[in-house]
Amino acid sequence: MKKLINLGFLLFIITLISCEGPMGPPGVPGNDGDSLIGTIFEYQGDFRKENNYELFFDFPGDFEIYDTDVVLVYILWDVIDVNGVATDLWRLLPQTVVLDDGVLQYNFDYTVLDVRFFLEGTTDFNNLLPGETDNQVFRIAVLPADFIAKKSIDINDYNAIKSIPNINLNSLGEFSLENSIERR
Repeated sequence: MKKLINLGFLLFIITLISCEGPMGPPGVPGNDGDSLIGTIFEYQGDFRKENNYELFFDFPGDFEIYDTDVVLVYILWDVIDVNGVATDLWRLLPQTVVLDDGVLQYNFDYTVLDVRFFLEGTTDFNNLLPGETDNQVFRIAVLPADFIAKKSIDINDYNAIKSIPNINLNSLGEFSLENSIERR
């Protein structure tokens, strides 16, 4: 008799658990494998003898960069006319320029704390034109490595990077310099 009561109780519990009711509210959307939380920062500065022809950008204290993240740096190379619209032309670093007296290269390196932009080459830096040293604008893109590995993204094309869904432009929006950067 006791076994029959336990069996009846067990059947009652199973029936109660297997009942269906109205669907509950949807949960928080999960990662679909294509989501990206990337961030783009902007920095502008002047390369000078006093700063050893190098500039530093410190990542904000509330921003966490991981060892596995990919950091790409673009330099505003020129502002060109595209169908009557002034359009920024960005190039991925490093960029090499052949000058009359040697070679100049814009380059960078980074840690999880900062990015260093620097000039190197065989040219005499004292002879560089203001267009090659002054008001240099950089965009730093920090992207998860697994996303880059999954997608076929042309990292040389800044417009392809900034058009990635869910990328945080850090309230940069779009901007254009009124005057084209003079180079060579």
